[in-house]
Amino acid sequence: MLSKIPGLAYIGLVLTPLFWAGNAVVARATVEHIPPLSMSFWRWVIALALILPFGLPGLWRHRQVIRQHLVTLLVLATFSVAAFNSLLYYAAMTTTATNIALINSTIPIFVALLAWLLLGERTRPVQALGIGLAIVGILIVIGRGDLRIIAQLQAQPGDLIMVAAVFSWGVFSVLLRKHVVPLPALTFLTAQILLGTLVILPFYLGDLLWFSGGFELSGSTALPLAFFAIFPGILAYAFWNHAVHEIGPANAAIFMYLTPVFASILAILFLGETLGLFHLFGALLILAGLLLATRVVRRSPVYQE
Repeated sequence: MLSKIPGLAYIGLVLTPLFWAGNAVVARATVEHIPPLSMSFWRWVIALALILPFGLPGLWRHRQVIRQHLVTLLVLATFSVAAFNSLLYYAAMTTTATNIALINSTIPIFVALLAWLLLGERTRPVQALGIGLAIVGILIVIGRGDLRIIAQLQAQPGDLIMVAAVFSWGVFSVLLRKHVVPLPALTFLTAQILLGTLVILPFYLGDLLWFSGGFELSGSTALPLAFFAIFPGILAYAFWNHAVHEIGPANAAIFMYLTPVFASILAILFLGETLGLFHLFGALLILAGLLLATRVVRRSPVYQE
């Protein structure tokens, strides 16, 4: 049905990085009111409540496959739904939305690097050069243009946490490539959200009882949570998968590079963030690295932010 709508794949591919950018900006704006683990947990609870009526029949129909691959599904959910998103929201406490989006845009680099390290996939010289350029770009962004900050370990904690988040997504993508779970897309997504929410639950309860104390539910906190669940969660994932099916993963991956552009614009408009020359120089190196690295590897990581 969706494939009959002309241009929908490209419309979705423009909206998807916009939603991802919005995830970083809204997280930065609300992290002082909603603790990161609360943000991550309730985002996925809402998403689960919305998707479960559609995904539950598939979970029941493919219960045997789920049982056989339960450990694999649990590990995948831990690195993607649980770790990646929780770390991203922790990063928002001490770094800018622009930096989050710039570092997040290097996911293909981490996937290529980890595929080489963990799967032994061949890395050609051009791809290695791209990885190197992107890493230098990340260091420039993290060091605010002064690499002595990196050498002296004075980088913003949020930038380093975001690197850990992207590393987590890279591990997920490589494991997903290595251990294919034969489930339909909707069933797989529903299982991932369900298992990931269960993984977050004990950490959320511990944070609620002994650290953050939770948050006050109001319009200013409920709306961001609904946004996280619907737009960068369910809709972005649906648009992404539809586009990959229609135009292929290599063409769809190019649109990922719009995320830091949208994030910078939104952060300037709504958060009062400013762009420095180091942002532009770092972004150019990251973009050049991405184009070189993904020029050889035509696969695109699945996105589930």
